[in-house]
Amino acid sequence: MSKRKITDPFNVKFKPFNNYGSPIPGMSWHKITYKQKTGQGTYILKMEPGAKSKLHKHVDFEEFIMLDGDLIDPDNKTFKKGDIVTFAPGTSHSSYTKNGCLILVFMRALNKAINK
Repeated sequence: MSKRKITDPFNVKFKPFNNYGSPIPGMSWHKITYKQKTGQGTYILKMEPGAKSKLHKHVDFEEFIMLDGDLIDPDNKTFKKGDIVTFAPGTSHSSYTKNGCLILVFMRALNKAINK
């Protein structure tokens, strides 16, 4: 099967997360099938302890699986290892991690950054 790809999420090379232009401190990613122009595809997101994502709005559904660590939304809901999280179109948020985390992300469209 020459077109099969197997990814070990715990043994990949990460690059600075620059999905909104410039890199976000403490965040990096490994693209699996992700197309940055359309925002469609899958990637592994790594957030170092204390990292915070940029405030953004979901244009379409975004889903992710917490592979390790913790992630906290503005309403103090904590996502932990094994959680599968879905954000519906129109949802806006920014998340942060106290201890760091590893997330498998499934995107259907490019999110829009919200500048405040």
